[in-house]
Amino acid sequence: MMNLTNIKYTILASIFALTCSNAQVTSDENFRKPVSETLKKIEMVFHATINDDRGLLKGKELDYADWRIEPGNLAVSLTNILAPFELMYFKQPDGTYIIRKYENHKVSVDKGKERLAYLMTLYSNVGEWEARKKEIKACMITSFGLDKAPPMPKSKPILTPKRIYKDYSIENIGLEILPGVYVTGSIYRPYPFNKKAPVILTPDGHFGDGRYRKDEQYRCAVMAKMGAIVVSYDLFAWGESLLQFPEETHRNSIASTVQVLSGIRLLDYLATTKNADVSRVGVTGGSGGGSHTMFLAALDDRITVSAPVVMVSSHFSGGCPCESGRGIHLCGNGTNNAEISAMMAPKPQLIVSDGKDWTLAVPELEFPFIQRTYELYGKKDLVENAHFAKEGHDFGVSKRMALYPFMAKYLGLDLNKVKNAKGEIDESTCVIEPYDKLYVFGNKAENLPKNALKDINKLYDMFGEKNNKIYEVKK
Repeated sequence: MMNLTNIKYTILASIFALTCSNAQVTSDENFRKPVSETLKKIEMVFHATINDDRGLLKGKELDYADWRIEPGNLAVSLTNILAPFELMYFKQPDGTYIIRKYENHKVSVDKGKERLAYLMTLYSNVGEWEARKKEIKACMITSFGLDKAPPMPKSKPILTPKRIYKDYSIENIGLEILPGVYVTGSIYRPYPFNKKAPVILTPDGHFGDGRYRKDEQYRCAVMAKMGAIVVSYDLFAWGESLLQFPEETHRNSIASTVQVLSGIRLLDYLATTKNADVSRVGVTGGSGGGSHTMFLAALDDRITVSAPVVMVSSHFSGGCPCESGRGIHLCGNGTNNAEISAMMAPKPQLIVSDGKDWTLAVPELEFPFIQRTYELYGKKDLVENAHFAKEGHDFGVSKRMALYPFMAKYLGLDLNKVKNAKGEIDESTCVIEPYDKLYVFGNKAENLPKNALKDINKLYDMFGEKNNKIYEVKK
């Protein structure tokens, strides 16, 4: 058997032979070569396949290119070659590597695995974990700017007349959460509504048609029929929020602050209403709504049950600034959504994942990591994973069917109220309303309050910040 020294010698010899086979380059030109040529050497030396399927390396040259190959370490070699151009690599499930532009919110699955392994060295008991959680939470609060948020105005919420359907009702709400800034949504309640009911917040995600889409209406109506007060609300600069802030401002970092505040202050309002039981509070959302599900569960101690959908990942933290724009994943000298999800421990949590997005590795990677945190409390069974290996990035019917029994179990809801004669959960009795029925400000925005803020710069001013966002000019 060859020892490590012999292996390194063999690799160096291969590099030397490959270098000599091409046109001679010397220190006179800083050993400068096309990056693509050096990557071919890396492929041969490490028996790897590297794809530049987007042509990101075209025309790029690098000083001392071949010298950057680190014998015996493919990862370091690739990083040495790509980092000067703000490029990175991703290892694919088939073992090949692809070249991509650097993105702060995305790394490869194997990098995610390394980060989780490192995080596990930081705490081995409840005391150490609680100290870390406290540090991350405090940092998240300041990163979002929640500590600088003005108090919620004392204005009454704008509520539309209720629509009554079989076993539930709907009314729309416009709640002033900051001076002149309204969160818009709909409140689904059991009907008749005559006893204490738990609350479920459903932050919207980046799905087409927002909270007006069918799967969102089904989910809210079913959980209301089961006995919960369910609140579905728009993203910032999305849905009716567009009446105040244009679409491009959704990618301002302040969007994430407003979205977190929306959930917190909707819960503040509901706590003042009759029959809302804020000792039982759930939160669930998919995609970007899954991010804010985790954020609310980590930040608001009133949350007792959490179900983030298609978003828990150690290698992806959300491609939109409304999720990752405030640098919260730098907290604790580096965290990720798997650890933020673990901050829910030891309270019940359902993690829903699938095989065709960044949650593809949850059963083998993120879920065991999160389970370990629950196990520190002796509550390993209170976190569950519903994984749909053949499905993609959505909040489809199979994912909803996993959600309903979990919420029923831990919020004390009656699952039998939504079952048909065959004992199956039946969504068909829910009414899908047209979009305009879900508007709080009217079909032509005729009920938009006169004090509604429409200046993103003034919104930043409220937090003592300046808007430094550079917008792309639309052609």
